[in-house]
Amino acid sequence: MDSITQAVLGGALQGAVLGRIQGRRSLIYGAALGTLPDLDVVIRYADPVSQMTFHRGFSHSIFVLTGLALLLAWLVAWRWPGRGYTPGRLFLAFWLALVTHPVLDAFTVYGTQLFWPLHLTPESWAAVFIIDPVYTVPLLLAVGYAAIRGLKGRATAMLCLALGFSTLYLGFGLAGRMAAEQRFHLALQAQGIEASEVRAVPIAFNSLIWRVLAKTPDGGYYEGVSSGFDREPPEMLRQSLNLDAAKVLAGAPLHERLRWFTDDWLRYDIIGDSLVVTDLRMGMPGNYSFRFEMARRDAAGQWTVIQPRGWVGGGAASLFDGERLSLIWRRILDQQPPLPLAVWAGHL
Repeated sequence: MDSITQAVLGGALQGAVLGRIQGRRSLIYGAALGTLPDLDVVIRYADPVSQMTFHRGFSHSIFVLTGLALLLAWLVAWRWPGRGYTPGRLFLAFWLALVTHPVLDAFTVYGTQLFWPLHLTPESWAAVFIIDPVYTVPLLLAVGYAAIRGLKGRATAMLCLALGFSTLYLGFGLAGRMAAEQRFHLALQAQGIEASEVRAVPIAFNSLIWRVLAKTPDGGYYEGVSSGFDREPPEMLRQSLNLDAAKVLAGAPLHERLRWFTDDWLRYDIIGDSLVVTDLRMGMPGNYSFRFEMARRDAAGQWTVIQPRGWVGGGAASLFDGERLSLIWRRILDQQPPLPLAVWAGHL
């Protein structure tokens, strides 16, 4: 999730565990540890696919971060003896501030390599959007109160209360995701459509409305929108994954890495003389966050795999289209009129 959320989560955790010993400094130390795993963004890679798929890698591994927490606890206990610290309490505070960062990231759809160096599909639980005020604001208020009033009495209780609420909210998001997938699956079955895979992801700053994807065995997929307040079947749009176009990329290492990272939620489009690969997990029809040009066609009609380049229409800005967001938020409570998915898809 965003850096502010990770900082206040780390600050709240260390404040709750070590606040009586470290005072307000615990909030600062915890915020620093809570954002530490994202320092991997300073590493520059030669292409956007590598940049995307190596982020949330080794620095988000629970194995690496557990080792770091052990090292920090030993160093602090050795350097500052007699301060009231116990090695176990120090380790718990540091471990929580560090490890909750990748765990929280795993609750988003991006993909987090929690178990690096094991080559497992990155965790992508898709319970919350990458920015969700309902999750962040209670933690921010609690940390702010503790910073002003100090870590005594009511402040610690408020930190614990905010942490409890934020944890319950993640559970609410997981339940909402499973319900959205079930609604979509039933809607497909009612039309006699068999889906091989179904997954839902939250849309734009809340966990009430979901974008749902469903693959079909014939190489197509359905994309739709479902809200917990719906009383009618969700609107949906059938499209093709264009898997024949992917044959050009057979055996290309970066393409295989992208398939692994996204759990193969990819679509292929020939646009002019470019083969564009789209990560379907993030964005909306016609406006996806991650799109890459991965092959080009020459004048003789021969395809050549190239070093990936970002494609116009991708990037973080695709998540914040004001006109679409207003329609999406209205759609939370009202299914009519349905979202213009086909019109949006035509903008690719």
